[in-house]
Formats: sequence, structure tokens, C-alpha cells
Amino acid sequence: MARFRSWLKSVPSLAIIGTILFLVMSVGGGLLLWGSNFSSNMVHDQLSAQRIHFPEKGAANFAAKDYPTLQQYAGQTVDSGPKAKAYANDFINAHLQGIGGGKTYSELSAQSIANPTDQKLAGSVQAMFRGETLRGLLLYAWGWSVVGLIAYYAGIAALIGAFGVASALALGFALHEREVKAHATALAIGGAMPLPVV
Repeated sequence: MARFRSWLKSVPSLAIIGTILFLVMSVGGGLLLWGSNFSSNMVHDQLSAQRIHFPEKGAANFAAKDYPTLQQYAGQTVDSGPKAKAYANDFINAHLQGIGGGKTYSELSAQSIANPTDQKLAGSVQAMFRGETLRGLLLYAWGWSVVGLIAYYAGIAALIGAFGVASALALGFALHEREVKAHATALAIGGAMPLPVV
């Protein structure tokens, strides 16, 4: 302990800065990993509860020529961010394009308000509203999964940084010890040499 105190006296600023960096990076890294895990679990649990499934391979409404990018998910539950994005953009959106003829809910709604007796148009407006709402919710889930993934990599980087700082502090202490021993050996031999300040 006396040696450690001696080292702290020789490099007080570096030791304090290094210790603060280590604490910030290790605590921050831990919190980022916790947040990433929370986000991932929340997205998975909320999506799984909706019981949305991709159609089975070969289904009439899931032809490979119409949905080539979705065949890898055939029959699977939408329970992750990437699956939610694929279902929203490549499945729901394709149906919405067919229902609305390329028009959005807001455009069709404006037409329906102008033609209140058109029941077919009113039905299309309702279908578009439901489809766009579900699509938006799925894309929100995908967005949170991306945030969780970023937090995961940032947490790993912070913990690696904390390990690097801890290693540098340990190396500084070891070098200090070596210098102290070299100085003590020189004094024992009879020569005096100044103790270098690290």
C-alpha cells in the first residue's frame, strides 16, 4: 500500500484522470449493455405478442416472384427488428400499393372527404389507415432494435476502453516500481541517482 501511495504522489494527475476514465467507461459500458439487452427483449416480446407470421412458402399470397426478399422468412414469426422491417416494407407496403393504387392514406382520405358517398373509396381509406398504422408500428420496433444494436457495440467499445485504461494504470504502476527498485539498488551500491518522475 505504501508503494501504491508513492506512485500516486509521483503521478497524481494521471492516476486521477485514469481512474475517472476507467470508472466512467466501465459504468457507461455496463449501462449501455443493459440498455441494449432491455431494448432487444422489449422488441422481441412486444412483436411476439402480436403473433404476426410471414406466409408459408408456396402460399398463393407469397409467391417467390412477388416477394423474393421475404422467402427466407417464410412461415416465421415476426419477432425481431429486421423481420419487422422486412414485413413492413416488403409485405405490407406491397399490399398498400395495390389497395391505394400508389396513393397514401392521407391522399385517399382527402378524396374520400370530397366524395362522401363513395363506399368503395371509404373502404380503401380504412384499409390504408390500418395497414399504414401497422407498418409504422413495425418500423418503430425496427428502429428501437437498431438503437439497441448501436448501444450494444458502444457498450463493448466502452468496456474495451476501460480495460485499456486499467492496463495503462497497471503498467504505469509496474514501471514506477521498477524505477524505485533500480533507485534502491543504486543507493545500496553506493551511487546516488535521482528518482525519475514519471
